Amino acid sequence: MKVAIVGGAGVRVPLLAGGLARSDLRISEIALFDIDRDRQRPIADIAARMAPGVRVTSAATPESAVAGAGFVIASIRVGGAARRAKDEAAAIALDAVGQETVGPAGFAMAVRTIPAMVEYGRLVSRLAPRAWLINFSNPVSIITQAVHQETDARLIGICDTPMEMFEDAAHALGLPASVCSYDYFGLNHLGWVRDVLFEGEGQLHRIWEDDAALAAAYRSPLFEPERLRALRLLPTEYLYYYYRPDVALAHMKHAGSSRGAVVATLTERFFAEVGRGGSLDPPADALASYQRYLADRDSSYMQIETGATTPRIKPDWAELSGYDRIALMTMRAIVHNQGAIIPLDVANRGTLPFLEAEDIVEVPCRVDASGPHPQAVAPVPDHPRELIARVKAYERATVGAALTGDREELIDALALNPLVKSREHSAQLVEALLP
Repeated sequence: MKVAIVGGAGVRVPLLAGGLARSDLRISEIALFDIDRDRQRPIADIAARMAPGVRVTSAATPESAVAGAGFVIASIRVGGAARRAKDEAAAIALDAVGQETVGPAGFAMAVRTIPAMVEYGRLVSRLAPRAWLINFSNPVSIITQAVHQETDARLIGICDTPMEMFEDAAHALGLPASVCSYDYFGLNHLGWVRDVLFEGEGQLHRIWEDDAALAAAYRSPLFEPERLRALRLLPTEYLYYYYRPDVALAHMKHAGSSRGAVVATLTERFFAEVGRGGSLDPPADALASYQRYLADRDSSYMQIETGATTPRIKPDWAELSGYDRIALMTMRAIVHNQGAIIPLDVANRGTLPFLEAEDIVEVPCRVDASGPHPQAVAPVPDHPRELIARVKAYERATVGAALTGDREELIDALALNPLVKSREHSAQLVEALLP
């Protein structure tokens, strides 16, 4: 089977290639395509070294990459890491949270990415109509919404945030994550775990009064125990920006930077080492540089926003989460008709009855040979329901505005975002982000 990766110069591509090569999917070719040919070259080289036995190719066009593929994985970032850093800095300067997927910076990223991803979706539906298009491009919820709305591609949105939350919640309960099931609902980067079930019995009731256990449910210091007790829900980490925006913004201003700036610096350094004219002698040095880069990048995650003084380290017991693992888990469930339950971004179709049928939601899905099937979700409590509805209204408006490019529509759409103070604030942000 051929797998195509659009965004083939992405720094997570070698991890994904390695996972595919080690799998039982009988991958014959991994075809990479990226508009940045200079960066695709070293990434393809590292990917080939991490995927022995599988042919890793660099396609000159998206058409040649996609044609004949069984799966097309899309993870693009229009403008690259440098554009992300500029967007986050512009948002912070205008007293808004600077984060690549939520708030004004997430809006700017969506507006730039939607036209390109819609074209890729049309390409997949034309050249590989039976392929599954797996979207990792951020903001996943908005991008998946646009591609679903505008193309006929067989589409799945994927993020590893829910699985990471599941693992952490199970660990806080002293349970193995792989044998539990999870009551979860929301949108991408706006989700809540309502319960962890072990042998059919809910378990979260055991930790609501235990501050240490509640803290153990997160890898960074995010939420006050009092808030979690009042909610009787475990919000995923991106709710931090909605629940504590002033704290996050204060930390960013104190640091004088954002994580986007850190990632841009790390990424530039990495490609300077392994790119054409770099100082490293492959294969060993390039692979070592790649591993250092991943470790440095991962350790900086949510460090600035939370004011954490120590790097974030992925725990040894984390087995289910990760960009590459979620993709592979989903692909295996389809190819082998497994019926695995995986949290995915899919069309609502009545799962959350307060949203429209074709809205993209993030819920547990049963995944088999015919694709993902969203599972029933119990009625959503008032607070998350209201926030989900508000953010989805913003997402719908953002898709529409990105497709027309109309300035007033863009301002109106961003004004709907909960992290934007007013339409006047939105107009200032749009001018700064999309001059």
